[in-house]
Amino acid sequence: MLSKMLLLTAAAAALAVPAHNAAQARDTAISPSGKATVHPEQWPEVAFPKVLTEEGEAHVQALLAQMTLRQKVGQIIQADIASVTPEEVREYRLGSILNGGNSGPWGDDLAPAAKWLELADAFYDASMDVPPGEPAIPVVWGTDAVHGHSNIVGATIFPHNVGLGAARDPELIERIGQVTAVEIRVTGQEWTFAPTVAVPQDYRWGRAYEGYSSDPALVAAYVGSMIRGLQGPPSVAPILAGPHVAASTKHYLADGATTDGKDQGDAAISELELRLVHGAPYIPAIENGVATIMTSFSSWNGVKLSAHRGLVSDVLKGRMNFGGLVVTDWNAHGQVAGCTNASCPKAIDAGIDMLMAPDSWRDLYDYTLSQVRDGTIPMERLDDAVARVLRVKQRLGLFEMGKPSQRALSGRYELLGAADHRAVAREAVRKSLVLLKNTGVLPLRPDARILVAGDAADDIARQSGGWTLSWQGTGLDNSLFPGATSLWDGIEQAVTSAGGSAELSVGGEYAARPDAAIVVFGETPYAEFQGDIASLQLRPELRRPIATMRRLKEEGIPVVAVMITGRPLYVNEALNVADAFVTAWLPGSEGGGVADVMFAGTDGEPVHDFQGLLPAAWPASARHDGETLFPFGYGLRYADGPGAWTPLPEDSGVSDDGSDGGVFFERGLPASSWSLTVSRSDGGESLRVTTVPAEAVQGRVRITASDYGVQEGARSFTIDPHPDGAAIELGTFDPIDLSRQTNGDMLLLATVRLDARLSQAPRVAVRCEGADCKGEVPIAEFGTLPVGEWRTLGVPLKCFQTAGAEMGAISAPFRLTTSGPARFSLARVALGSLSDVDVLAGCPTD
Repeated sequence: MLSKMLLLTAAAAALAVPAHNAAQARDTAISPSGKATVHPEQWPEVAFPKVLTEEGEAHVQALLAQMTLRQKVGQIIQADIASVTPEEVREYRLGSILNGGNSGPWGDDLAPAAKWLELADAFYDASMDVPPGEPAIPVVWGTDAVHGHSNIVGATIFPHNVGLGAARDPELIERIGQVTAVEIRVTGQEWTFAPTVAVPQDYRWGRAYEGYSSDPALVAAYVGSMIRGLQGPPSVAPILAGPHVAASTKHYLADGATTDGKDQGDAAISELELRLVHGAPYIPAIENGVATIMTSFSSWNGVKLSAHRGLVSDVLKGRMNFGGLVVTDWNAHGQVAGCTNASCPKAIDAGIDMLMAPDSWRDLYDYTLSQVRDGTIPMERLDDAVARVLRVKQRLGLFEMGKPSQRALSGRYELLGAADHRAVAREAVRKSLVLLKNTGVLPLRPDARILVAGDAADDIARQSGGWTLSWQGTGLDNSLFPGATSLWDGIEQAVTSAGGSAELSVGGEYAARPDAAIVVFGETPYAEFQGDIASLQLRPELRRPIATMRRLKEEGIPVVAVMITGRPLYVNEALNVADAFVTAWLPGSEGGGVADVMFAGTDGEPVHDFQGLLPAAWPASARHDGETLFPFGYGLRYADGPGAWTPLPEDSGVSDDGSDGGVFFERGLPASSWSLTVSRSDGGESLRVTTVPAEAVQGRVRITASDYGVQEGARSFTIDPHPDGAAIELGTFDPIDLSRQTNGDMLLLATVRLDARLSQAPRVAVRCEGADCKGEVPIAEFGTLPVGEWRTLGVPLKCFQTAGAEMGAISAPFRLTTSGPARFSLARVALGSLSDVDVLAGCPTD
């Protein structure tokens, strides 16, 4: 073991390489062969604190000696509450459960807090009900409380980590951890899968907002604070004896370094960069006694982290002395070469102590049991894994704290979203805001007439982002956030209390001419791979509020742009047109914190100054490797005064428009490499539509142009009834893989207008490769749309999969068939989320 001085020196060295030097580190090869080998002796030694008494360790060993083999296997498997019952926990002696992003008590992910606590008791009771001679080992429940206890209706929702990184306030981070732990304890859980300590290097990555910063030193400066807030300072006292829960740093290792920003991809970087940039946050995590560490879905130089013995056993547990348990991510073991969700001895051999097998746990249990019995998994390795699980439970105090409802803070529902908790969150919002431009319009007078525009102004789910009440954070309205304030709420309160007036108008129309306009725009919610983008820009439909800003400016009205975003993006057009530009990131439930900083007091002076600094560089173009517009650490203050503005070039620098390949038809035309065809339902008599007007299927289908957004921005179809039917399809010669998009909440979107009432509902399908490929589903909702009005209809991709489609080989993501008469217009076909739809179609039940 190094001396304390040498240890600190090693830790400082590990923090010394900022993100902008990552390319230099990348140039250092790992080995001549380029394989994902590690050199543990090059990694710093870290002192994992003493967290168990001698009596506690003796208890762990005594339990291990009494356990049956079936119990031991059960302890290293974690199941999701949507796929396991308390009775099954009793039968299989499972060691842990979790609630995934869309899982809730008895199938209701929006269940009231009391139901969560009731279910926690049920699982605990089941785990303690053992036959004579077996030791009773309590189950531990893990939850993704990644920005507050964000699965629970009414809880305090903090800004996502990217915003907290802008705040530059480790003490605030510790208080956020404390509040989060208290609210988790109310509903009976003991373990949160947080904090994420990724160091994102490519903000096209869909999880980039879960990282505090692209700079490893900033991330490392926060980690200890959050862990102390969640767990309390390292101590041999039980974690649950205080208002705390177990923490989990994730995702080990280099999840923020994958090629092209692809979630669950490969980090093709050197060991030097791996250690100095992405390993840096794990030093303070281990020093502060983090109870658990979650491995990444991703790979390092082609080897999945879930089975990387060198990084898990040799480096993390060996060289860095991590004494807690290592858990995988959601079925991540199934991505290991040679493994499946049901069987992965490689992961256990590599040093994994608990396999997160949400819906695959039954088969995994059976296979793991047989693999221990036949020696494939050594008993010594199994005992080590079980001992680590037991140590975390001993450290929590699970063996003496009783059932969840009997513990301190349990059932105190008034603590969810308590005023002092919301005050901490509102402070976090204020401190996270980054001012990028101010020509003098800010601060605004609170007694002025203020227009608030933009589609994100009064949407708490949108300002909260992913991992909020649901996995993707979509399909939610403000009624699900009792006690919260949208940005509009905060602005209205600020001005009306000072004698001013506020008007909300999404499109920017107004009844009385305003003194200034605040336009709120930006990203819609997403999580994990569904947030991956091809270039650093907003989708076209999310840029529409910029036109509102331009019109208001042309009318002589000062404009303040407020951007809701999980990452820095190319928005030069908005920066040029607005008089002031504020980056609000994903502020969470306390939108009033934005108004706190933008308005002056009655004396004309700012009540709160901007203090946020960019946690990552802001791009000058939509290219990932393009020039920087604002550097890491940039952020204006009111003291900087009105600044002159040099107009920015409005060239994105990329060929795509931000649709990210998920748009198949728009502005009356199919996307590149796609074709619009009309045929009989059986595929005969096919016509590729290249010009309009056109006729197909012996004149029974007529295609004309109609307007949507732009002149001739849609296509209208008039279909005569016929037994052979008619099909309208968007297809390609090279099938695309939509399997990842199907593994979530993604939808097929069709923006349509009924031009006459339908006598029968059409059927919508995807076409895929293979003789047995099906996927047609009846869409009754199509016929209920109002005549003459544009609506966006959404069909869950899972509906097509359930109907028999092979989602990995889709040659036509949209195929509409009908044998009845029909008149309708089609403006857009794309992939999207619940936040993009007007009408959601349900999957057929037959």
